Amino acid sequence: MGVHTAVLSPVVAAVAQILVLVAALAAVHAPLGAYLARTYTSPNHLRAERLWYRVVRVDPDAEQRWTTYLMSLLGFSLVSVLFLYGLERLQAHLPWSLGLAGFDPAGAWNSAVSFTTNTNWQWYSGEAAAGHLLQMAGFAVQNFVSASVGMAVAIALVRGFARSGTDARIGNFWSDLTRGVVRVLLPLSAVAAVVLMASGVIQNLDPHTALRTVEGASQHVLGGPVASQEAIKDLGTNGGGFFNANSAHPLENPTPLTNLVEIFLLLVIPFTLPRAFGLMVGDRRQGWAILGVMAGLWAASLALTTWAEMAGPGAAPQAAGAAMEGKETRFGLAASALFAVSTTATSTGSVNSMHDSFPAPGGGMLLFNMLLGEVAPGGVGAGLSGMLVLAVVAVFVAGLMVGRTPEYLGKKIGRPEMTIVALYVLTVPALVLVGTAVSVVVEPGLAGVQDPGPHGLSEVLYAFASAANNNGSAFAGLTTGTPFYEVAQGLVMLAGRFVPIALVLALAGRLASQTTVPATSGTLPTHRPLFAGLLAAVAIVVVGLTFIPVLSLGPVVESLS
Repeated sequence: MGVHTAVLSPVVAAVAQILVLVAALAAVHAPLGAYLARTYTSPNHLRAERLWYRVVRVDPDAEQRWTTYLMSLLGFSLVSVLFLYGLERLQAHLPWSLGLAGFDPAGAWNSAVSFTTNTNWQWYSGEAAAGHLLQMAGFAVQNFVSASVGMAVAIALVRGFARSGTDARIGNFWSDLTRGVVRVLLPLSAVAAVVLMASGVIQNLDPHTALRTVEGASQHVLGGPVASQEAIKDLGTNGGGFFNANSAHPLENPTPLTNLVEIFLLLVIPFTLPRAFGLMVGDRRQGWAILGVMAGLWAASLALTTWAEMAGPGAAPQAAGAAMEGKETRFGLAASALFAVSTTATSTGSVNSMHDSFPAPGGGMLLFNMLLGEVAPGGVGAGLSGMLVLAVVAVFVAGLMVGRTPEYLGKKIGRPEMTIVALYVLTVPALVLVGTAVSVVVEPGLAGVQDPGPHGLSEVLYAFASAANNNGSAFAGLTTGTPFYEVAQGLVMLAGRFVPIALVLALAGRLASQTTVPATSGTLPTHRPLFAGLLAAVAIVVVGLTFIPVLSLGPVVESLS
C-alpha cells in the first residue's frame, strides 16, 4: 500500500498543478479576450498615447496599406537593433554598469538582434555580462516592444479576414504597437511583478554583495530589478534570463508557486488571443475552434513529455529513482516538464531546467514543439497568426478534396494567397535545416558541439530551431558564444522573424482587399470539430513531418540506442 501511494503521489501532484493552471487560464479567458478585442478596435486614444504620437509625429488614425505597415515595422525594428547595439557596446561608460565591459561586436550584434526579434537567445551569462542599466533600458524595453510587434501583426491579419474591400489597408502600426504596450503589456506586467515580489523574487538595484555561507566561505550574490523583468520576460514570451540559470535560479523563480505563476504568464495571452480573434471577426465559434486546436496540441505534448520524464528511460535515472539531472529539486519532474513544454510551445525560451538533460523522448518532444512552428499556442501574436495561416492551408486542402474553391471566413483562397502561405510554411524549415547542415560540416560549427553522435546533432538542430522560431531556449550543450554561431544565429533570427511577418502582412493585405462572400451550403464550416481535427492534422503533417528525416538522425536514434 505504501509503495503504491509513493508511486501515485507524483502523478497526483502533476495532475493537480495542471488543473490549477488550466482553471486560472479559463477564468481570465473571456474577460481578457474581450479586453484585447476592445483594445485594438476602440476609436479612442488615451492621453499618454496621444502624447507619444505627437512626439514621434504620426497620425494614429491614418489607415496604412500592408506595405506601409510593414515598412513602419521594419524601420522601428532597425532603430531598436541599432539602439540596443549601442547600449551593449558602450556599457562600460554607462551608469549601473557594475564595472562590466561592453559586449564585443559579434556578441552585441547577436544580442541586439535576439531581443529585437523576441527571440532572447543568450550566448552570455546575464549576471556576468549585463549591468542593471542595460537590463532595464535595453533588454526590458525590447521585451515590451517586440512582444507588442507580434501582437500587432496578428491583429493586422485578423483585420484582413474581418474587413472587406479596403484597398489592402490593415490598420496603423504605430497605434497597434502603442496600444499593445500601454494598454496590455504594461498593466499586466505591473501586476505580475508585484505578485512575484510578494512571492520572493528580488527587485532592487544592488550590486554584487558578499555573503558568508554556512560553511564559512564567502560568496557574491548579485541583486537587480529581477521581478519587473521576469514579469515581461514571461508575459511577452521573451525568455531572456536576468541570471544565467534563467528561471532555474532561486532569485528569479524561488518556489513552486512562482513557478506556476510564470507558466501562467507564458500561456495567458497566446491562449486568450483566439477569443479576441473570434470577437473581431464576428463569430466566437471561430475563436473556439482555433483555441481547441492549440490546447489539444499543447496537452498532447505535455502528456508525452511528462510520461517520458516520469518513465525515466536509461540506467542512470532508473538507478537514481528519477531523471533529476538538470532539474531543480524544488520543482521536480512534473513541474519541469510543464514549464519546458509551455516555453517551447510558446516561443518563450525561459527555462526552469536544462533541456539538454531531458531523456531523449522528452527532449525530442521539446524540439518538435518548436519545429511545429510554435502554434500550440505559440508566441504572443505569432502563435495566432501562424495558426491562421495553417487554417488557410486546411481549407485549401479541404477544397481540393471536394472540388470547390476554398473559402475561409468569407474570403476566397486562390493561387496568390496560397503562394504567400507556401512561402511562409517553407521559410523556417529552410532556415533550420540549412543552418544545421552548414554547422555540422564546417570546423567552426563542429568546434562548439559538446557531445558527438546523435545528441550533438540534436544540440545544433535545437539551436537553429530556437533561433529561427524566435524561441531562445537552448539544449545547453552547445557552445554558441563564438563568432560563427553569433553571426549565423543572428542572421537566422532576423530572417525567421521578419520574413514570416512580411508574408503574414502581405496575406492580410490581399484578404482585406477582397469582398467578403456569403456562406453557402457548400461552404466548409470552420468552427466544427471536423475542421479542428483537419487543422491539427495539417499542423502536424505539413509542418512537423518536414523535419522527420533530421529528427530520425537525432532524438529518434538516441532514444533507440
